Amino acid sequence: MIIKTDPDIIKGYFEDYSGLLGGHADRVILPDNEKEARDILLEASAKKIPVTISGGGTGVTGARIPFGGWVIATENLNKIIEINDKAFTATLQPGVRLTDLENELSKKGLTYLPDPTEPNAFLGGTISTNASGAKGFKYGPTRNYIKRLKLLLSTGDVINIKRGDYLINKGAFFSLPLKNKEIKIRMPDYSMPEIKTAAGYYIKDDMDLVDLFIGHEGTLGFILEADIALGIRPEAVMSFFSFFASEGDAIGFVRAAKAHKAMSLEYMDANSLSLLRTKYPNMPKSAKGLIYFEQDYKKESESRLVDSWTNLLEKHKALMEDSWFADSDKERMRLKELRHALPDIVNEIVRKNRMPKVGTDIAVPDGRFKEMLEFYKEKLASLGIDYVIFGHIGESHMHVNMLPKTEEEFKKSRLVYTEFVKKAVSLGGTVSAEHGIGKLKHPFLEIMYGKDNIKQMAILKKSLDPSCILGLDNIFPKELLK
Repeated sequence: MIIKTDPDIIKGYFEDYSGLLGGHADRVILPDNEKEARDILLEASAKKIPVTISGGGTGVTGARIPFGGWVIATENLNKIIEINDKAFTATLQPGVRLTDLENELSKKGLTYLPDPTEPNAFLGGTISTNASGAKGFKYGPTRNYIKRLKLLLSTGDVINIKRGDYLINKGAFFSLPLKNKEIKIRMPDYSMPEIKTAAGYYIKDDMDLVDLFIGHEGTLGFILEADIALGIRPEAVMSFFSFFASEGDAIGFVRAAKAHKAMSLEYMDANSLSLLRTKYPNMPKSAKGLIYFEQDYKKESESRLVDSWTNLLEKHKALMEDSWFADSDKERMRLKELRHALPDIVNEIVRKNRMPKVGTDIAVPDGRFKEMLEFYKEKLASLGIDYVIFGHIGESHMHVNMLPKTEEEFKKSRLVYTEFVKKAVSLGGTVSAEHGIGKLKHPFLEIMYGKDNIKQMAILKKSLDPSCILGLDNIFPKELLK
């Protein structure tokens, strides 16, 4: 076990990609095994010391930023315990980086299908937020691939559950058997939107208990191990960077493309392309929208698939001569790097402006996407603040990044964000599709569920964390635990 207390050494644990400031803690502790983690939590519980669980620091909602107490960092719990290439599963500790996992899986011709966007994320962090990425269009989020979780509660008890062990209904009382006792849990009874979501605790009728701990944002327990499902690495993948002269043509293409079984369908608007041209001037100047998509395939079907996609792109007036295609790993990586360049450019602007960006994580049902996009454009046009719109259009999940230059513009951006949230909720959407709520989106979660349902979340937390020390202010305000 390593214990760090020097303020200059531990300050790196007080930040993530959210830009949330003011984090502080008395110490950062790096346990090497389950016993050490248990001893830390038992001492913290006895002394009522808040504990924040820290992963790779790639989150965007401030969930890992502590405001007092202790930090338990997971980087020493980083073993790939087993990769079973016959059962297509792996057993991992929470501190395994996704990029290290993928490197090991590639040696066996395997892959982790959800492929969350940030390769430096820790597995435990992606489970805690139900993370997803571009391939979520075909493969779904992290939740779909968790087969078993072993968790340490703040009471020192260990929960080791496999998918299928316990099925629960919302609103029901449930007795969770542990080694020497039972924990009685009352499940909340609110209704979640029937779309991709990472907002609050997962609650549904006939739900698997495992799912309660996927997306809990470090508030219910400390993940010790996870069994994940794996897939066979595709024989080949082709990537398209397809430019369109109008936003309408790009959106029309997406509606048709959803039936073609692409792995991903990603969108960038005209403002996004304008920013990218500062680093990639060879992008067509006439383009007003971009669809980036990937297709996995077997070599013998390559010609047929290329023809099929080409016909569809032509039908929807893609700028064929200006669009880019890649079917080798080297070329695909070039396109992937270009796709990831946009957030980097946005962050450069944020640093230059010395003002935080205001970025949404909203998704709506497919049938309401057009209405939501039109609402974005209408409100942003009247706002007069720089912005970009990009993201997972295949799942009707877009990121609107507003880039204020002044404090006044920042306040306006936050106000219009609230309008976006209210509109999305009215359409059956979610306020967070992949990043979670953390410490920054409490008001939005309340708009989505209402105060009484948020209180149900707090009651659930207290049944599993009776000393109320874990992940305080993540998901909902800590005052609801009193």
